Amino acid sequence: MSKNLLIAFSIGIAAVAIAAVGIVYMQRGAHIQLPGKILKVRTAPLDEGSSVAVLDFRVTNPADYPFQVRTVTVILEDAAGKQTDGETISDTDATRMFEELPLLGHKYNPSLIMRDRVAPHTTEDRMISARFEVPEAKLDARKRFVLRVEEVDGTIAEIPER
Repeated sequence: MSKNLLIAFSIGIAAVAIAAVGIVYMQRGAHIQLPGKILKVRTAPLDEGSSVAVLDFRVTNPADYPFQVRTVTVILEDAAGKQTDGETISDTDATRMFEELPLLGHKYNPSLIMRDRVAPHTTEDRMISARFEVPEAKLDARKRFVLRVEEVDGTIAEIPER
């Protein structure tokens, strides 16, 4: 190979590498995700066979676009690994529930509900309540809760307890 061809080939490879790095760098905020952490879990019995769980959590939207919520689901994972979906409680019903069940304490944050938006480059503290058809003792003996938030375009964020 001639020296000129080797130099031209090297310059071409370098130009392609610089272009690829530039494209990846420019698209860094286009990836929709919602990392977060469950801060506190509160449980209370509703009757002998059902109970409620309240999850206070913090989420961050690092993208350049808002994260618009389609659904929010709380999943109970028991000690054996069996998963049970809870029935999500609306924000107005959650407000009434906190009034009727003083055992839960105060409602500190707004609920994350359908069509809510988490603005770009923000961190928010939210909560979600869910009813489970299991006694409170089974909730307290859980392995963990998993919070699943689905975005309108299909992105799913799962936030595990602990």
